[in-house]
Amino acid sequence: MDTTYDPPAQFRTASDQLHDIVAKELGTTDFGPSDYLPGLKVLLQSMDCDPHFHEAGKRLAWGQVIGVLRSRATAIASMKANPGFDERPILDPVVIVGVPRTGTTALHRLMAVDPRFQGLQTWLIDNPMPRPPIERWSEFPEFRKTVAGLDAHYAATPEARAAHHRAAEEVHECCMILWQSFNNNIWACGNWPSPTYDAWRQCQEEDAAYAYYYKCVQLIGSNEPDKRWLLKNPGHIEQLDLLFACYPQARVIQTHRDPAKAIPSLCALLMHAHPVYEADRREERAHNMLTREVAKWARDIRRSDKVREKHPGQVLDVVHADFHANPMAVLDQIYSFIGMEIGEDLRGAFARRIADKPELQHGVHKYDLADFGMSAERVREQFCDYVQRYDLVEKSK
Repeated sequence: MDTTYDPPAQFRTASDQLHDIVAKELGTTDFGPSDYLPGLKVLLQSMDCDPHFHEAGKRLAWGQVIGVLRSRATAIASMKANPGFDERPILDPVVIVGVPRTGTTALHRLMAVDPRFQGLQTWLIDNPMPRPPIERWSEFPEFRKTVAGLDAHYAATPEARAAHHRAAEEVHECCMILWQSFNNNIWACGNWPSPTYDAWRQCQEEDAAYAYYYKCVQLIGSNEPDKRWLLKNPGHIEQLDLLFACYPQARVIQTHRDPAKAIPSLCALLMHAHPVYEADRREERAHNMLTREVAKWARDIRRSDKVREKHPGQVLDVVHADFHANPMAVLDQIYSFIGMEIGEDLRGAFARRIADKPELQHGVHKYDLADFGMSAERVREQFCDYVQRYDLVEKSK
């Protein structure tokens, strides 16, 4: 959490100040194509009218925007410093998608044990550059800054570790690159309320954001262009057509879980940040959040279904309960789907990680649907036949 700079009196008039801060830090005024500016402008306007920031929250929010623009400028500078980084297309990546809190992270990090894959490590998402050898990562000030930022984040919201722990050296989500284009769902549902921004974003296309994202993936993997990518982002189901436009040969794994469990879990995760930015209206925000998230992800499921019809054989469905009950059997199914073998050494490494249960090292993520003002039945009915299609309501024992 960057608290270096005092926030402006008004965010909506601070765009020039924002760019000047980043330019002075990095020594560059090149932020890439200007398609990010409309979203940034609306975001800054929203920050003046939507959140009820307390003073510390206002400072943190300003630091967040600075940090994301810094990441974008870092990526553009690195692209210029590495000509030819984009000469090789990204072929047949494995991409994990699905409604959030359906097991995407656990599956992603488990598969990342396979050394034949490369991924988007958290610190390289913050600082896009060609991935250096892992033994040198600690030498980079960018790596150390990401470590410090995560430490500060968990010091402020310790309960967030149990819900969704992140580490600088571990793989993370594509959305954290996509939001560097300031046209992404993360800005609409993340740390502070942004309904003004959300209303604007719902009317936008994300083609330019995906073009930037694709180049960043090429950049980060440019030292190993032939190594297969393992990527993950729940939000890709909203833009599955753009994902396949980037990666026509992608093998997509879509995870599924009862939305009456997954979406309240997502809201509980997002609400961890509430007191860091706002001091009041917690219940109001919780209720509004669940209403918004249920409607959004139900729509995205319907949208992704239509795209999937155009890509037969390229999407594999994984039900959360099946993965939880027998992860190795699900891995066997996945590896058959992606055309790779699981050797004995890798099978042993998978088994050790499964036994270690790293997702529970920081405690259990607890939440209650009642806190969000909607019944399980009301959540499920907005997903039409989705729950029945994948038999997602677990039978009581």
